[in-house]
Amino acid sequence: MGSKRGMTIGAMVCAVVMALSGCGTDSSAGSHAGSNVIRAYGVEPQNPLTPGDSGESGGIQIADQIYSTLITYGSDGSINNEMADSIEPNSDATQFTITLKDGWKFSDGTPIKAENFTKAWSYAANGANGAKNAWCFSSIKGYDELQAEGVASDAQLSGLKIVDDKTFTVDMNKPNSMFPNELGYIAFAPVPDSAFKDMKSFGQKPVTNGPYKLESWDHNKTVTLVKNPEYQGPRQPKNDGVTFTLYTKPDSAYADIQSGNLDVLSTIPASAMKSFLSNSRINAISTPGSSFQGFTIPVALEHFGMNEEGRLRRQAISMAINREQITDKIFFKTRTPATDFLAPVISGYSDSLKGSDVLKHNEDEAKRLWEQADAISPFSGTFQLAYNADADHKQWVDAVCNQLKNTFGIDAKGLPFPTSAEYYDSLDSKTPTFAFYTSWAADWPSADDFLVTLYASSSADGNGSNTGNYKNPEFDALLDKAASTTSVDEANKYYQQSEEILLQDLPTIPLWYGNANAVSGKNVSKIEFNFNALPTYWKITKS
Repeated sequence: MGSKRGMTIGAMVCAVVMALSGCGTDSSAGSHAGSNVIRAYGVEPQNPLTPGDSGESGGIQIADQIYSTLITYGSDGSINNEMADSIEPNSDATQFTITLKDGWKFSDGTPIKAENFTKAWSYAANGANGAKNAWCFSSIKGYDELQAEGVASDAQLSGLKIVDDKTFTVDMNKPNSMFPNELGYIAFAPVPDSAFKDMKSFGQKPVTNGPYKLESWDHNKTVTLVKNPEYQGPRQPKNDGVTFTLYTKPDSAYADIQSGNLDVLSTIPASAMKSFLSNSRINAISTPGSSFQGFTIPVALEHFGMNEEGRLRRQAISMAINREQITDKIFFKTRTPATDFLAPVISGYSDSLKGSDVLKHNEDEAKRLWEQADAISPFSGTFQLAYNADADHKQWVDAVCNQLKNTFGIDAKGLPFPTSAEYYDSLDSKTPTFAFYTSWAADWPSADDFLVTLYASSSADGNGSNTGNYKNPEFDALLDKAASTTSVDEANKYYQQSEEILLQDLPTIPLWYGNANAVSGKNVSKIEFNFNALPTYWKITKS
């Protein structure tokens, strides 16, 4: 799911950014009326705005504006240093030496030092603190110790060592040549010493280091960001700030865009999907994105375990779904049927993996497989597919459930949760007893962001975004081999082999890839997207 993100934005997602909760007041709210402030669509963040807890799309689109990390990603997946002067590996990629640029300060003027990274990472990795992004640090030495029961909340990652105020080293659990690519994700941002007095309170009004700083957060109404005068990086804002109005439904935001009460909307409601690209009252953009969408079936769900019966049913369900029909009729070709577990813009993507026929509609074969599973143990009860009702998921969920009903003659129906916060809480708090919508927008430009995050055993059992608790040692071993390589092409060969295992097990049923879609007012400059399909708000201006 994008916890990113989870899953999950999430991400953000997630993706086309997944619509999440909260609804607002007057859409023109904000403390800079009349100035060059961008009024943007938002949803109530699930968690405090800290690097360790920002992952779902409601939080990450805001956190991405107020925090900076060691590197930044271009829209094409290119990597550029932001706070890092250098990130140097040793000969076998088991240690990295990170050197910071001079002159960086937090928004309160406090100088940023190496320990602001090591303490922030350790806090997030520490199981006692319950941070949602703890999984991001699982490859660093000492992570397992920090996840142990009874660990002190201020215990530090043993793999992090400070050399001086501008330099620290990172020791890995095992070779991981992909690690530098991860360091642009929000979890790897630094925080000041003041945060550790009460991280949750800090997250309500954080002191940050990004192009903007948080001026106010009126819960379920607005989040107001202003320019951060201390920011030293390349993302220098071209506007005076961003005010996010927090909605519960994107339909209301779409009406506000057309009436001039909103400037940027990054989630297109289903009601506008057919016509938004040709609507003359607004500017619209739709471009290939980096998001994967599907639904996860927990391995603990009766009849769907990782055994012969469970695999047969998962494959049957996948082949019963007519992805082309849904992407054409419901999404009007703003989604592309999935052929793997990544996304077309991700290095390693393939449309010709061995076993990918399981992602093609084949009703006769689906029925045959389901009957084979019934011969092992007859299916009874209802197949439920959960989703957050504050986003436009109902139509496609109903379509999928109807296809399952018609193919197998079973009771299949959607299970809506009123808000995204409630939805994610239901996935975080226990092993789900239902299938659930899964969306993942790339956090960094590598296949491991999808495969390790969503399916590795190390990301299961509440330690990451493997909320279905899928575990396969053969799959994990291929991920380890990929991480040990020094070549992206070589790593991708192992990643694709690991995906072929996923095509047999189908812990998640791939559905489609999402475009990055957005609309804006006629007086707003052209919208660009960052790598994980969020608008680059710092580039947007109004005439």
